[in-house]
Amino acid sequence: MTTPYRRSRWRGLAAALAAATVTATLLGAAPAATDTTPTRVDNPFAGASFYVNPDYARLVEGSIARTADPAVRAKMKTVKRYPTAVWLDRIAAIHGGAANAGRRSLTHHLDLALAQKKPGRPVVATFVVYDLPGRDCAAQASSGELPLTEAGLERYRSEYIDAIAKVLAHPKYRSIRITTVIEPDGLPNLVTNLNDPECAQAQSSGIQVEAIRYALDKLHAIPNVYTYMDFAHSGWLGWDSNLEQTTRLYTDVAKGTAAGLASVDGLVTNVSNYTPLAEPFLTDPDRVVGGAPVKSSAFYGWNPQFDEADFTRAIHRALVAQGWPASTGMVIDTSRNGWGGPDRPTAESTSTTLDTYVTESKADRRAQRGLWCNVSGAGMGERPRAAPAGHPDSHLDAFLWVKPPGESDGAGEDIPNGEGKRPDPMCDPEVTPGVLPDAPLAGHWFHDQFRMLVTNAHPAIPLT
Repeated sequence: MTTPYRRSRWRGLAAALAAATVTATLLGAAPAATDTTPTRVDNPFAGASFYVNPDYARLVEGSIARTADPAVRAKMKTVKRYPTAVWLDRIAAIHGGAANAGRRSLTHHLDLALAQKKPGRPVVATFVVYDLPGRDCAAQASSGELPLTEAGLERYRSEYIDAIAKVLAHPKYRSIRITTVIEPDGLPNLVTNLNDPECAQAQSSGIQVEAIRYALDKLHAIPNVYTYMDFAHSGWLGWDSNLEQTTRLYTDVAKGTAAGLASVDGLVTNVSNYTPLAEPFLTDPDRVVGGAPVKSSAFYGWNPQFDEADFTRAIHRALVAQGWPASTGMVIDTSRNGWGGPDRPTAESTSTTLDTYVTESKADRRAQRGLWCNVSGAGMGERPRAAPAGHPDSHLDAFLWVKPPGESDGAGEDIPNGEGKRPDPMCDPEVTPGVLPDAPLAGHWFHDQFRMLVTNAHPAIPLT
């Protein structure tokens, strides 16, 4: 977020002392002196270099070796140097090794982030906290390892969050700005998907809310850790009723933590989704075409939020109205929402038929806005960067690649695994037209998708 639209956070001496004490307690050591406590900043991404994950670079190298086109290969080499978030999508991901497909442990990632740190400049590393009991209740592709039970909640606390917090709180990592994305898709399911029995149980049991509050309490207490709650995307929560109900739930959840609203530094939208940052030729949802407003078209279904920049603006306005500080930052996952390639429109449609006008004008090339699994035709979006300009009142802290481009959204067929992931009809091209065939499990490398995302990137990936 650019500075004209934000206020700096004031962190008093008492808060600093409390944070230092919590950190020391997690490590089983005496409280650290206050002069070693990192200064919290309004935007942790601003002025920092971003951690580049070598595990992701290794996967990209595999795709480079499989690609014959020299221009595409050159673009892939460029992408290899871009920062992406690290997903802690099960307990094994904290510890790394063979149980986590050979990926590095959380400790190893932080050691590498320190090694990448440039003199006189902070480094920021982003981790996705994603192992909620009863995870992804409205879908199957990314179901998790922990059941929606008290036993599952206890494992979430002791084996997952406590284990993460213990690593993050180590004094040697205090110079790293650690940003966390808290439980993608968790809370929104408790608002809009209560017709699903699993989501209804998640809502009525209170287990997922309790888990998220625990994560916020543990992680935000560490002085150099910043917490960003996931807030789905405009195609899901953009309707006025959905937005109002969801912001109220987030307010209730945050107020139920030890630090209240201060336990949340910001929100992230569009995680693992494809909604464009902006719709350049569809700027007014109320514009009348063919006798009806554009928002009433079949594609938008009376949802007035067409893109993520407008959506983050609406979220921020709603949160502030409910008492959140104006300093609350927003982040957009731009990893797969570029929608470049030959099908990207270059001008507003001249059609006077509403649905034709929308189809010919929109950057989002999905046939249905609800498609979320390995969508055909997608491309990488804006590169990760801090405080992106050009979106006033969106309160943007950063564009991030939270979902590493090339990692599958899920499989359409049953693939035996020990990760709790199941086939999902949304990922099956025979059931859902417009998705890529032969997809691996969620989070596993999908070469065909990666090549497509590189080719259709907007802005285009440079060759060097």
